[in-house]
Amino acid sequence: MSDDGGSSGELRDELGVLPPGDIRQCLVALSNYPKSRDLFSYRFNEGKLDGHPVGNIILSALELQYGSFTQAVKIVAEFLQISGQVIPVSTRKHQLCMLDGKQIIIGESKITNHRLKNKSATIYLQPQVKNKPGSPRGYISS
Repeated sequence: MSDDGGSSGELRDELGVLPPGDIRQCLVALSNYPKSRDLFSYRFNEGKLDGHPVGNIILSALELQYGSFTQAVKIVAEFLQISGQVIPVSTRKHQLCMLDGKQIIIGESKITNHRLKNKSATIYLQPQVKNKPGSPRGYISS
């Protein structure tokens, strides 16, 4: 939910939606229908949609239509008839940040490409999010 690179980053920046890529991959992995998996994983390779998987665009469209990323995930899960349940770790907009000494690196894609200057670094979310009481371990409330 902190993805800021590739298709997810572009949709996040251009449309103001939550990044759909990782959730799309989870939904596709749990689908029992190969043709649906293929459709949601299909990546456009030209034009303005170049690099965008169909599933990312559908999730983003549903979030904008219903005003809820959680609702978008539920609709796609039903459409794909997944086995199990996909729960976003957060439905709150945030960025992954890293403190490396005195340098702050903002964004998952920048952190991935950063060479550590210190032996230890601190990773955190900005703004901070907290676990919702009674929620599954690791789930972060909105």
